[in-house]
Amino acid sequence: MLDSSHITYTDERDFQQAVEQHLKSITPVFKQNSTYLNEAIFERLVEPERMVTFRVPWTDDVGQVKVNRGYRVEMNSAIGPYKGGLRFHPSVTPGIFKSLAFDQVFANALTGMPLGGASGGSDFDPKGKSDGEVMRFCQNFMSELFRHIAPHTDIPSGDMGVGTREIGYLFRMYKRLTNEFSCSLTGKGLGWGVSLMRPQAAGYGCVHFAAEMLSTRKQSLAGKACLVSGSGKVAMAIAEKLIQLGAKVLTMSDSDGHIYDSAGIDLDKLEFLKELKFIQLGRIKMYADRYPSSTYTENDADEAANPLWNHWADCAFPAAMENEINQTDAYNLINQNIKVVCEGANMPCTAQAIKVLQSRKDILYAPAKASGAGGSAAAGLEMAQNSMRLSWTRNELDQRLKQIMQNIHQNCLDAAQSYGHSGNYVVGANIAGFSRVADAMLDQGIV
Repeated sequence: MLDSSHITYTDERDFQQAVEQHLKSITPVFKQNSTYLNEAIFERLVEPERMVTFRVPWTDDVGQVKVNRGYRVEMNSAIGPYKGGLRFHPSVTPGIFKSLAFDQVFANALTGMPLGGASGGSDFDPKGKSDGEVMRFCQNFMSELFRHIAPHTDIPSGDMGVGTREIGYLFRMYKRLTNEFSCSLTGKGLGWGVSLMRPQAAGYGCVHFAAEMLSTRKQSLAGKACLVSGSGKVAMAIAEKLIQLGAKVLTMSDSDGHIYDSAGIDLDKLEFLKELKFIQLGRIKMYADRYPSSTYTENDADEAANPLWNHWADCAFPAAMENEINQTDAYNLINQNIKVVCEGANMPCTAQAIKVLQSRKDILYAPAKASGAGGSAAAGLEMAQNSMRLSWTRNELDQRLKQIMQNIHQNCLDAAQSYGHSGNYVVGANIAGFSRVADAMLDQGIV
């Protein structure tokens, strides 16, 4: 059997978590196919094909020189060029980027598109920085990163702290250094290459996946009470699509706390939130000042659980950050009637929380590599549009995205059933993604 005793990354907790969770799911595959074991496929998968670390010096608005670290983890390119996000946040570590890149390999594989997996970014924090400071950082970051990316090699996209503004600065520097206008990054501005629905794709895709899960029980999202965490692009898109499908969105949050609106967050209220968070750069508590039907609860670092997950609801969409739902939160969700947990953020549930949720047969739980694959799918569609110099309508893109998420959902169910884990989306997603990548690796030999 597969010996994982030597696959240890004790100094990289996030990566260790990602590897262990995946390994548990795919063990039945190795029992049925000894070739994967003999060719050391998993051992090769957990080691990045390339990992680059570099310094990024830049100057602030008063001329003070600052220095940050830059990273790019190119995990696997067996089925296509590396594809994955860039994250700018002071909390990043090599282990976080390795875990994100590892999961990205399988999320991209699930979409059916020819894309490998990668991740990267910097410990630079764009929060509180001027446009000029962000621009100078991005230019210096790209002055090193450009050596490692290209349209057929590695195509980064945005992630936490990297939005359209940052992608614009990065792309302009790449274009200057390479003297070409190519699909070297995705998530571009509306007027110069972005897929019309790209900013909403990860969130919309997550909701489409949840709708597919509910359809297996002959239910829909219409009328369902939903908890959403976060207030970034993914969370906003999740809330928007839920409202469009007739669901009732009760919560949203930021790093300070969360709002609970008993009347539901409708499209007008959501527009206020978008203006508040994306334009005014305000805090979520200002929502409660405007709408009397809502209450604001501040986060308490000493609390063992997040109070956002202790409201009665039908569905939960964690879309803020890693490990935001712990074991206690999972029990609280169960006690508050939750029947669907659909991940929008990367690895928002701890291993203990996942175990609790999966112990309940009445709860439908979807891991982000499946439910969050809409972002990867839209990035692939954007690349196709750029290559063909085409532009599809928003409705066309949403229909393409919906079909991709339906295919991912069905592939997860089929893979899980084939290995005796009917209805288990974690096992199904991991096996379906792994099988596609592993077979390509076998075809290509030992390199």
